[in-house]
Amino acid sequence: IEVSYYGSMTPLNTIANASTPDSQTIVIKPFDISVIAEIEKAIMNSDLGLTPSNDGNSIRLSIPPLTAERRKELVKLVSKLGEEGKVALRNVRRDALKSVGKLEGISEDEFRSLEDGIDKLTSNFVKQVDELVSQKEKEITKV
Repeated sequence: IEVSYYGSMTPLNTIANASTPDSQTIVIKPFDISVIAEIEKAIMNSDLGLTPSNDGNSIRLSIPPLTAERRKELVKLVSKLGEEGKVALRNVRRDALKSVGKLEGISEDEFRSLEDGIDKLTSNFVKQVDELVSQKEKEITKV
């Protein structure tokens, strides 16, 4: 979150400390109390959907419990990020295979061996990504 601090946009974490006294609350304590109204305005204008409460010295943000709809959105996001990770792994595999193809002085057997090793590594990491995605989806959907 960017806050207007003496006329320039400044990241919130550089002008205030954020702490979490419990799992449902975030407390923001600015280093300079005169900027508390600007921080509150920046939080209200952000797309976080949180309403700050100001006690004069700090700002409290209450995090609402996840709704079923929000859980579904988060599951979709996790799936999307998992797919992006698998695409990145496949791109690395493709680049590695290109590099192996450019090597000179290796036999056909060595080339196949390297190719198989790269494929096994890629498939192992793709499986790990799938496992992590499914674990996170179960964690998110568990009430």
